[in-house]
Amino acid sequence: MLTDARLAGELAERAGHLLLSLRDSSGLTGRELGKRGDADSNALLLRELAAVRPDDAVLSEESADSPARLSADRVWIIDPLDGTREYGMPGRGDWAVHVALWQRGAGITAAAVAQPSLDAVYASDTVPPATGSDRRARFLVSDSRPPDFAAEVAAALDAEVAPMGSAGAKAMAVVRGEADAYLHAGGQWEWDSAAPVGVAVAAGLHASRVDGSALEYNREHPYLPDLLICRADLAEPILREIAATTAG
Repeated sequence: MLTDARLAGELAERAGHLLLSLRDSSGLTGRELGKRGDADSNALLLRELAAVRPDDAVLSEESADSPARLSADRVWIIDPLDGTREYGMPGRGDWAVHVALWQRGAGITAAAVAQPSLDAVYASDTVPPATGSDRRARFLVSDSRPPDFAAEVAAALDAEVAPMGSAGAKAMAVVRGEADAYLHAGGQWEWDSAAPVGVAVAAGLHASRVDGSALEYNREHPYLPDLLICRADLAEPILREIAATTAG
């Protein structure tokens, strides 16, 4: 039997291939392509999880939530297409597939993020340690909802701010060392961050809410509005500057 992390990686990769094929052959664009991609990727992930982990619960962005997951010991938290808007835009590659497993008493224990446009899958059991860079620090933010504090925090730490779509794409850019932090405070849900956080932590990065508190998953209301993923050495100064900027 596949380990949970291997299963997460394989499912994210398969869903990513489906999404690439759909974009290349369906003739759809924009919102219609995004809607179809969400639905088809979700169907694949749900079908495969039901086949190989039939006793586990699932929390998906694209499915009706069930209170049964709150009493489950194992819950897959999935975003079948993170960055639906970007997926529907010609030439955009900053979208991803998220697959993560939450276990009672342990949190996120297996995770994978696929970036099909890069032909890459990042999984918690194989991701290499994140590395830094000698260039000027680069902080990634949402290109549609950047945090109000991002520019001030970046200026205080002599960093540049860059926009990017998809939470998974931004988090994996930090994992690859192409950026040093991902700051978000514009509203998210558990499926937006569960898999990226699982992979980022496995790579040795810091992950928390922007007030420094822990990220908690499989809660009754799965709204998780803010997030910081960054190099471990930047966590304290970034959290300090966010606190100073948002005080009062």
